[in-house]
Amino acid sequence: MTTTQNQNRYDVIIAGAGPVGLFLACELALAKCSVLILEKAESSNTQLKQLPFGVRGLSAPSIEALYRRGLLDELEIHKTLKNPHQHAKQGAQRQIGHFAGIPFTEGNVDMTKWEHRLESSPDVSLMTTMEEMETVLARRAESLGVDIKRGYAITDFQQADAGVTVQSGDSVFQSKWLVGCDGARSVVRKLGNFEFAGTEPEFTGYSTRVDIADPEKLKPGRNVTERGMYLQSQPGFVVIQDFDGGAFHASEQPITLQHVQEVLRRVSGTDVTLTALHIATTWTDRARQATDYRNGRVFLAGDAAHIHAPLGGQGLNLGLGDAMNLGWKLAATIHRSAPEGLLDTYYAERFPVGMKVLDWSRAQVAIMKPDAWSRALYSIISDVMNTHDGATYFAGRVWGIHTHYDLGSNQPWLGYSVPNFELEDGKTIGELMGDGKGLLIDFGSDDSLKALVAESGDHIRYLAGCAKNQLGLSSVLVRPDGIIAWTSQDNRDTNGLLRAIVRWF
Repeated sequence: MTTTQNQNRYDVIIAGAGPVGLFLACELALAKCSVLILEKAESSNTQLKQLPFGVRGLSAPSIEALYRRGLLDELEIHKTLKNPHQHAKQGAQRQIGHFAGIPFTEGNVDMTKWEHRLESSPDVSLMTTMEEMETVLARRAESLGVDIKRGYAITDFQQADAGVTVQSGDSVFQSKWLVGCDGARSVVRKLGNFEFAGTEPEFTGYSTRVDIADPEKLKPGRNVTERGMYLQSQPGFVVIQDFDGGAFHASEQPITLQHVQEVLRRVSGTDVTLTALHIATTWTDRARQATDYRNGRVFLAGDAAHIHAPLGGQGLNLGLGDAMNLGWKLAATIHRSAPEGLLDTYYAERFPVGMKVLDWSRAQVAIMKPDAWSRALYSIISDVMNTHDGATYFAGRVWGIHTHYDLGSNQPWLGYSVPNFELEDGKTIGELMGDGKGLLIDFGSDDSLKALVAESGDHIRYLAGCAKNQLGLSSVLVRPDGIIAWTSQDNRDTNGLLRAIVRWF
């Protein structure tokens, strides 16, 4: 084995150069940590990324995170699509999301019920692709000094009190911490002996690009049938869900043209003919979650920590949330400025969020199963989603509007994402968080609050000034990940602010 001690020692090694690993690397590098990403693939370009099903919907927490780090403007695909805010007040019926294939429309979603969504808030949903996300995040990571090595698969690691030694073939790298962002089949999770508990699949899913002799025999859009589901988003691109208990995916048999045609005919109830198979992959609704996200100096994030069916595209958003939550906490620990127990809050906050997403996925599968009981549920949920309250609830869940961490108090908005307050000078809070530091927003310009922040060093910036809509608050303490850690309505709770500063900073 070969190793160069000085060159191969980092604060953090991240396994996986997907969006989650790249975003986590950006957060760590922003906080002046040295980061190495080891990615097993030689290239970031794969055939599967050419499929239109690589398109993903970003939810509100992901959009806010990218906005706060100045990355949102670098995404281009969504700029050619309609803004979800447009037409919402005009009664338009454009489909903007679904639950178990049941659509909800703009005209039924009442965004005024989401009180913390201010006029200055970014969109609640937008479209991107895995390729675009990786390109934008890799560019930012490299500009911050992150070392990305492609074609380096982790083959083993050992951890000790002082750090982790990571092996990739004949190469050896050392770091203080290791984070597995290496996907559903995570090597880090397996080598680290993490328990991965959950439920087994109900179906095999197929994502394909094919040539169809008679495409008119397939209905456009998403179609739930008595035998499963198929989706034709545009000619030649077909997704199928075949409720075989995940048997074909588990068999690891080659995906042939004949097999895809047989499954599509059975699920669609047509005699459609396929003449060529260009790209195909399978997946399932297997839903599992690591029972802990940390083992000593090793962490898990993204699909390495939790897997589920890609219904509603929540996997990417869940992983980006993991990265945003872990990054600043791990950086503070590396710089020895973290309060005791800070790293433990990563699991405490993110595990419940992941569990809810897995249950959300399981519920969709239960409704889509091809049996009489599921069809009855499907009919009832369809009726509920066709109401204003129903559509607003489902949209709020799909878009992550109500994402919340239990921080142990009933203060207004505590544990929620900070609203994008617009200040008197026209600047917004999201635009002022690009440095990754905490923020105390003082709408009353109170000298006592300013003094408390000054005593905390450079971990928190003090910002004074009125906002157009203060939501009844006089001051707000915001963590580096944009989560509200303390609020006041009269600025008299200075002891509460001090406790929050000590707890988080």
